[in-house]
Amino acid sequence: MRGARITVRCDCGAIEYVPYGERWECGGCRRRWNTGQIPADEYWGIMRDMRMLRIRVIATALTIMVPVAVLAVFLGPRLLLLLPVVLSFWFLFYMPRWRRQVRERARNLRRWQLHPE
Repeated sequence: MRGARITVRCDCGAIEYVPYGERWECGGCRRRWNTGQIPADEYWGIMRDMRMLRIRVIATALTIMVPVAVLAVFLGPRLLLLLPVVLSFWFLFYMPRWRRQVRERARNLRRWQLHPE
């Protein structure tokens, strides 16, 4: 499984997004930064939490859509009248709340102090 890239900020001001476990050499000051200094269990724990948030939103979407699909077989075109209500709930209430939760979690992530090699 591939993880998210890590933002590495060099002391000279350069910024690079580096995959976990890889090294990056700053083009400006030639310092080398190793993201392997981050504890693996902490990093993969964060990746696991973020993956669970994505899985939860997919499961919620399926929980809504499966009954709608079953009802579509029995109700036919009359179900189209309910579709704007369901989509409004999804896009106006559920997804903004979910995005806020993901942003809040990302904002509160632990920050590591890497040391140049």
